[in-house]
Amino acid sequence: MSDFNGNFARSVTADRADMSVDAGLRSFMLGVYNKVALGLVLSAALAFITGAYPPVRDLMFVQTARGIGYTGLGTIVAFAPLVLMLISGFAVRNPSPRSSGMLYWGIVSLIGASLGVVVLMYTGASIAQTFLITAASFGALSLVGYTTKKDLTGMGSFMIMGLFGLILASVVNIFLHSPALYFAVNALGVLIFAGLIAYDTQRLKGTYYSLGGDQAAMGVATNYGALSLYINFINLFQFLLRFMGNRR
Repeated sequence: MSDFNGNFARSVTADRADMSVDAGLRSFMLGVYNKVALGLVLSAALAFITGAYPPVRDLMFVQTARGIGYTGLGTIVAFAPLVLMLISGFAVRNPSPRSSGMLYWGIVSLIGASLGVVVLMYTGASIAQTFLITAASFGALSLVGYTTKKDLTGMGSFMIMGLFGLILASVVNIFLHSPALYFAVNALGVLIFAGLIAYDTQRLKGTYYSLGGDQAAMGVATNYGALSLYINFINLFQFLLRFMGNRR
């Protein structure tokens, strides 16, 4: 992933990208969106299995005094995507389309399995409603990033810094249990990941132009680009669900 964030992500300014005539870019972006959509379908299926099928559910989750918690196996599955991303970032210097594809589907599968906790905590109707709102928001925000002539690099850097602050605040609130901080974290989470969807979409445009038609590199970029947008979608969905979801 380090190569994607470094060598593959050298962006061009938005005014150099003529979206109306570049069929190659449209094909590249369509490949990214198709992979995100398939990843979401797989995640939904795995979340349903781990959250609704008792033999698997009991291996992954446990009822505690504070609500639904993870078993030992569930904790491993929940944190494994972060471990995979860190390993790929430091250890994989020259990713291939195959290795980056395996990374994408591995992370999607693990995140999907861990989302069974959502099935257990919220009603099916509220999950479906929030998912549809997230999908509509994702489409609108990605369209902004795809079509805008304004360079979003500064906003993206600000959002990434905000993400680190969001993580820190979330960890602190594990010990404080402050309702006000909980609300602030969720509100900021919605704003940050909404901004990252637009920023990452524009960054993918720049990536396409910087690769100069290298098919192998574009295969890698498609996988890493899909991973970025998928993670943004899932996080936006979860933060919105905390505002809109009806608990069981």
